[in-house]
Amino acid sequence: MGLRRHWGTGEESAVMRILVVEDDEEAAAYLVKGLKECGHVVDHAGDGARGLEMALSGSYDCLIVDRMLPLRDGLSLVSALREEKDTTPVLFLSALGDVDDRVRGLRAGGDDYLPKPYSFSELLARIDALMRRRNPDQVKTKLVVGDLVMDLLARKVRRGEIDIDLQPREFRLLEYLMKHAGQVVTRTMLLENVWEYHFDPQTNVIDVHISRLRSKIDKTFPTQLLHTVRGAGYTIRAVS
Repeated sequence: MGLRRHWGTGEESAVMRILVVEDDEEAAAYLVKGLKECGHVVDHAGDGARGLEMALSGSYDCLIVDRMLPLRDGLSLVSALREEKDTTPVLFLSALGDVDDRVRGLRAGGDDYLPKPYSFSELLARIDALMRRRNPDQVKTKLVVGDLVMDLLARKVRRGEIDIDLQPREFRLLEYLMKHAGQVVTRTMLLENVWEYHFDPQTNVIDVHISRLRSKIDKTFPTQLLHTVRGAGYTIRAVS
């Protein structure tokens, strides 16, 4: 595999071969174009039957599958793949975004589920997360961003020579951000992965915790690591 860079981050990750199964031509064209601009190799199927045929005959790193498809719906497509012992990671991308719909998608064999409308940067982050779970280079016990170091075993955080005391939720929030260093992490991603849907999306709990975290890891240091990306979310990155 070759390498491609995330937009605006300088972070490199593997080029993937991706199959997009989407019957809406405009939505498919947008998605395929965006993925190709990121350096990926992308094929497209316009219905579920063709999508299943291509998925079984091709060697794909990831599938992006719509739920509502002609000839064969997305759920039965993925179920059929799993019956054939095909373990290719599947990201459902659908306008059916209720909790019950997401549960059905995951139980059918999907690995992740992103409701429409979606942020393209979030979709990229989710694809990368799927690939990291599928091909972990090693089990990481330390996360490092610049001079900020998180010891996952000791549950300690240190920046430079200074120990940083974090509350459990602050630690979890920072851990998630550091695992996605260089990427834009949306509020939705944080709600799903740090708060596990226990809070209304309109709550200011994320803003409060980000503010507290920033005061601990950035306030007394000469360079800022935690950044707000207006209208998108947050990112943590070392100054290049």
